[in-house]
Amino acid sequence: MAPEQIPGSAGPDERRLTGLALNPAAPVDVLLRLLALEFAAVRVALCRDRVLPGPVVDAVVAHPDWRTRGFFAENPYADPEQRARLVDDPEYRVRGRLAREPRAADDVCAPRPLPDRTVVRIIETYESDNLWELNRLISPGLQRAMTTHPSAKVRCMGIGRLSWESLTPDVRDALLADPDPGVRKAADATRHYYERLRDPDAVREDLPAHHCHARTHLLMYGALAPDVVAEALSQNAWLIAFNDSTPPETVALLAAHPDPEVRAQVAARPDLGPAERRALAVDPDPGVRLALSVHPALSEAERAAIDYEVEQDEAYCLWPVYDPESVPDLEIVRAQALSAHPLLRRRAADEPHLPADLVALLADDSDLGVRVLLGQNHPDAPAALLLRCFLEHTGRDRWHVTRHGNFPRAGLARFAGAEDPAVRRLALLDPAIPAETADRLTRDPDPQVREDAARHPRLPQDRIVALLDAPELAHRAAANPALPAATMYELIAAVGQPVP
Repeated sequence: MAPEQIPGSAGPDERRLTGLALNPAAPVDVLLRLLALEFAAVRVALCRDRVLPGPVVDAVVAHPDWRTRGFFAENPYADPEQRARLVDDPEYRVRGRLAREPRAADDVCAPRPLPDRTVVRIIETYESDNLWELNRLISPGLQRAMTTHPSAKVRCMGIGRLSWESLTPDVRDALLADPDPGVRKAADATRHYYERLRDPDAVREDLPAHHCHARTHLLMYGALAPDVVAEALSQNAWLIAFNDSTPPETVALLAAHPDPEVRAQVAARPDLGPAERRALAVDPDPGVRLALSVHPALSEAERAAIDYEVEQDEAYCLWPVYDPESVPDLEIVRAQALSAHPLLRRRAADEPHLPADLVALLADDSDLGVRVLLGQNHPDAPAALLLRCFLEHTGRDRWHVTRHGNFPRAGLARFAGAEDPAVRRLALLDPAIPAETADRLTRDPDPQVREDAARHPRLPQDRIVALLDAPELAHRAAANPALPAATMYELIAAVGQPVP
């Protein structure tokens, strides 16, 4: 059974103990007693789905059951230094889970890189099948330094993770002359690949006749000979519209292509000529006109002259910052923020390095998307904006904004009677919500509201204890930090664990 399926198969006692395993106020002794129980769902919750105190981490890392250690290996909430203790685990399945990006159930807790020494150890000692999912577990600093790292295996892996053309000539020459034969082989193969990718005759020779990933990649990124372009015009026009080696005369043909998706792709090309820009600016398809309206070569007056429409009903996403040292060209960001075009302002609002004066400006922007993206992605988004974002935007990532450090919590109890159940949930973020209100919300018609209310610490203790016998809410009540410690021990004793 997969770990994510275990909680759904749990019985009543196990579900209560699973909730207790997530209780942030549970003493270390309670957590250690839960770890000793033979309940898979409890161990999943305890080891994978929460932050653990040091003594419990020690017990998990030393636990004889490899599955228990494996749950902790994929814990997205644990400090990476704690997870790194499993790097030399004797069970290959535990090591395999450590080498994968851990994903939070709510997809909000972004994966954090493992310590560099741990990643190097993984690269040097794990089977290659365990390395392809490392991804964001490699810190940006190590990522940049891989091709010059002292370890030959790290250099070899770096060749595959970094574009050959992004490396300086000195680094390329050093890799081609590397003392390690494996590095030299990988470097020579990568150089050969890129040389062929820039050779139209080689691309023609390598191009598969059937539709596949290799054909798509070559048509999008390879240097294309005239005959290859001519053939692709009828079958794969979108792909060559993306390719930056497509010649200007072909781009002109693609700008008049009958498929609006192809024309929209052409509209995004930075090398688009003035004639094509003028034609696409009055294209009959609104999507094409919108794509052209954000072209970097246009002036603000030219953008304003285009009849475009920006959709408001979109999924405005949270973009977790992976490399905090990667700072964009702030002049470009400023120009975008000051543009009259909502999509350009949205691009600026996505940027976590946006200066304070532009944050203040965009926080009151007329475009919903600008406001929501700023609230989701900027670390200094003001509290009033964050609450406004939640109340006005009902998209998929709506709840993410409530986890922002600046999201206001005081006074949210006033939303307890709102018509929208998602807004009623806001009331349960208020640390001072009246006890009777929290009690009433445990009987709310919406199941998510009831669950949030059941674990609110302002809920009266007698109601918390009563909910331990409610099948739907028992696990949430057991996770309530106001649950008396004596009751915690009683829940464990009920399944045979002795009370001290």
